[in-house]
Amino acid sequence: MGEAGSRQPKDPVRALGPPVAVWAATRAVLLLCVFKVLVLPGPDVTSDISGIYAGWSEVLKSGAFPQDDVAWQYPPAAALAVLSPGLLPFLDYASAFFLLACAADAVTFALLLYAGRRPGKRLTGAWVWAAGVALLGPTAYARYDLMVTAVAVAALFAAARRPRVSGALIAFGTLLKVWPVLLLTGAPLRGRRARQLWGAAAVGALAVIALCAAWAPGGLAFLTFQRDRGTEVESLGALVFHLARQFGWDGEVLLHYGSVEFVGPYVPLVSSLALLLTVAAFGWLLLWRLRARRFTSTTLADAAFTAVLLFVTTSRVISPQYMIWLVGAAAVCLTLRASRMGLPAALILLATGATLWEFPVRFVDVVASEGSGVVLLAVRNVLLVAASLSACRRLWRSTVTGPGHVTAAAAPRTPATAG
Repeated sequence: MGEAGSRQPKDPVRALGPPVAVWAATRAVLLLCVFKVLVLPGPDVTSDISGIYAGWSEVLKSGAFPQDDVAWQYPPAAALAVLSPGLLPFLDYASAFFLLACAADAVTFALLLYAGRRPGKRLTGAWVWAAGVALLGPTAYARYDLMVTAVAVAALFAAARRPRVSGALIAFGTLLKVWPVLLLTGAPLRGRRARQLWGAAAVGALAVIALCAAWAPGGLAFLTFQRDRGTEVESLGALVFHLARQFGWDGEVLLHYGSVEFVGPYVPLVSSLALLLTVAAFGWLLLWRLRARRFTSTTLADAAFTAVLLFVTTSRVISPQYMIWLVGAAAVCLTLRASRMGLPAALILLATGATLWEFPVRFVDVVASEGSGVVLLAVRNVLLVAASLSACRRLWRSTVTGPGHVTAAAAPRTPATAG
């Protein structure tokens, strides 16, 4: 601890200057993009806000979920994100949404800066966040994933000292967009802190579901909307069809269930294989959990990052905004000096930059299965696979086969990340 403390900057405020300046400059550019002062090539990434989110907002204001729209595939608490622009009634819906997304970005960055100044922590995570969101481009401000990721980052940082708060935040995040439930992958299973965290998560989830059910019907309709999803054009499985189109495959690309998907021969087979791959990935996580013997202060964050990586990489749908989840989880890991997720985090930053080029810049080529688009997509997906394998290997070695500082018996008393 003394060594870690000696590495803290002599002037902490001065050390914050560079990352804050980079964050401010890049976010100014993102705002210029979403407000169309600067325009990137490719489709308008903001059209969903004014064309879809705003419509959902009107339906939600009427006291019902948009359960007749198959594009609504979100848990009930997502209604809060969709309705949030109402907090700024003096602005039009899209403008208010962009500013609130920027506010969520700023909150996440502030959490990483605050944690990075504490003993045993570092500002690397704040740098990862500043760079990662910028590398994704304006898509980051044109979806509500920044809001969800802010909740997830806060949950991971709260786990060590405030497990009840962490559990409640995980529950809330899960009912915003499902994936934050993966933060529980490395959570302790025994001891007082474990009971507090899991209990708060369960109670919080039930409370939010009950409130949403009482407020409006159709809050759980999203569960059935997912079952008929196909293979989205940016997913790992989509590479099969991008290549098959070069050899006469007669399927097509359609806007299907709210995303651009392949439709045609063998698509159901590839989609089923993707689901099996996801099941296999979670089987590995279960095996890891059963075999893990050494839990450290970084295990919760490292396990959460690994789980989210596996979920995204094997998904039938890899939308560009999913990269925000990975950047947020990676940023928390790299805030902790003892984390071993440096290489996977670096690969995620590269994958995020590649994502900007495949969407929106070269998305027309991706949809048409043209060479440059397919190459960019393949590079991004290979980087995701490499990051997943690296994260799995490092998590396994740090908790199962490698040296550790905390025994399994002590694990429940050190549930996770930054304090």
